[in-house]
Amino acid sequence: MNIDFIKGVVVPILTPIDEDERIDEPKMREQVDYVIEGGVSGILAFGSNGEFYMVDEDEMERGLKIMVDQAAGRVPVYFGIGAISTKKCCRLAKMAVENGAAGISVLQPMFLKPTQDELFYHFKTIAESVPETPMLLYNNPGRVGYTLSAALVEKLALEVPNIVGMKDTSGDITQTAEFIRRTRQVDFKVFGGKDTLLYASLCHGAVGGVCTAANFMPELITDIYRKYVAGDIAGSLEAQFKLNPVRLSMDGASFPVAAKDMANMRGRNVGVPYKPTLPTPEGPARDKMRKEMEIAGLL
Repeated sequence: MNIDFIKGVVVPILTPIDEDERIDEPKMREQVDYVIEGGVSGILAFGSNGEFYMVDEDEMERGLKIMVDQAAGRVPVYFGIGAISTKKCCRLAKMAVENGAAGISVLQPMFLKPTQDELFYHFKTIAESVPETPMLLYNNPGRVGYTLSAALVEKLALEVPNIVGMKDTSGDITQTAEFIRRTRQVDFKVFGGKDTLLYASLCHGAVGGVCTAANFMPELITDIYRKYVAGDIAGSLEAQFKLNPVRLSMDGASFPVAAKDMANMRGRNVGVPYKPTLPTPEGPARDKMRKEMEIAGLL
């Protein structure tokens, strides 16, 4: 199984929708072109910033087909899975592979707090449902309420052949480093999941990052990665410092609307989030985002 393509800045692409909350195909195609032209190494369909939890299965399939078609092999398209039940995750995994996904990314189940044995079985079963397809784990303790342990990730990496990497959005660089340290003997591909920690993740051996910022400032976030792999370590750090104030200003908005807010501020016209979330109203939070984007030269 070739996994050499699993690296770089992967964008959890936002999902433009129309007034009926259906994927807006022309805008979706425009967004795919925009991020590819901005230098991303891959596209993650229906990640957290793609608002996966709002999208019906048939609409996910339609959206994935649009993204794969528009990407046209220029970059790999991964498919994000965030369902709770193992059965549904397997169904989504098979659908994704049938429609051209180069890999799948699977979030740990929300609402529940499974045991380590239950989590092992869950991830192993999903991976075995698409045995020829690379599968990434997605650790997001801030959203689901618990973290994947380094011991569990190591066990999955060693025992399930097509579980080949992960995205860690813990924001804990020690934990990210442990995932890398404990799996490095099998070339396990760890992505950092926090835009503000891309440089730090790379320093610890991550292969790249899954970065929200690539939706609206791909030229800045990919600059961190490009300079790092070229050996310009000081330049990569400076690029990280340039990006961080913009990214941190998003924290004043309701998740995950800031990505669409900022894209619209840059003239992307990507529309609004799925309800009940709403665009950030005029006020301190929006003013802060606009100010930091102006300082960074984005507006």
